[in-house]
Amino acid sequence: MSPAPVPPGSRCLVRASQGSPAGVLKQPLALLPGLLLDENFWKYQAEALADVAEPWIADFSEQDSIAAMAESVLAAMPDTFAVCGLSMGGYVALELMRQAPERVTRLALIATRASPDQPEERVHRRDLIRLARQNTFKGVTPRLLPMLLHPSRLAEKTLTDHVMAMARRLGRHAFLRQQQAIVARPDFRTVLPAIRCPTLVLCGRDDRITPLSAHQALAADIAGARLVVIDDCGHLPPLEQPDATNHELRRWLGQ
Repeated sequence: MSPAPVPPGSRCLVRASQGSPAGVLKQPLALLPGLLLDENFWKYQAEALADVAEPWIADFSEQDSIAAMAESVLAAMPDTFAVCGLSMGGYVALELMRQAPERVTRLALIATRASPDQPEERVHRRDLIRLARQNTFKGVTPRLLPMLLHPSRLAEKTLTDHVMAMARRLGRHAFLRQQQAIVARPDFRTVLPAIRCPTLVLCGRDDRITPLSAHQALAADIAGARLVVIDDCGHLPPLEQPDATNHELRRWLGQ
């Protein structure tokens, strides 16, 4: 079952006052969404990890650069915190490791990569930007869903409606800003060798946007990184396979 929408503007979903097991110190946890995904994307994680973490969900609807997105996270979070980013959110997480690595206690990278777009990918993104500027923004359509979700999940209307609704809520202007930020992002491969905090690299085995090979390269360049591959899963593990994702995130938070 897909998560119920979170009220607009609700970012920090769980507070320490809700309680945690005796002796467990709840860690501040920044959850960073991807392109055209809003705070509702992380609903399962915010609920499942509430006993060990204080989740805060970023809003990347207004910034037009990865650096600005990272700065907004740094401004909102305490001195030190854990960070988990998916896809575009993973780029932001790596930018955090560039800007303020001393503030990040642990790093989770889901369905993302450190390398920049290939030339053909840049052309495709710029074509999408051009079309959106002509007011032909369509969000996530049923035709695009096979790029995001595993084939076995495409018939689940609650899930597919949820993904499309997030894109509609964010809308054309956020899409333009986010795509521009992604196109202009730096090559993060130079950041990877300096990462020293506990790092999880997680992906769906059938991710058609960011393939397994990209995650293998990412994990290989981060000392001690743990690579987890989830079967029967596409580009959105936190929604497609929330139990498996939550299990790995809980293990990561306990490292």
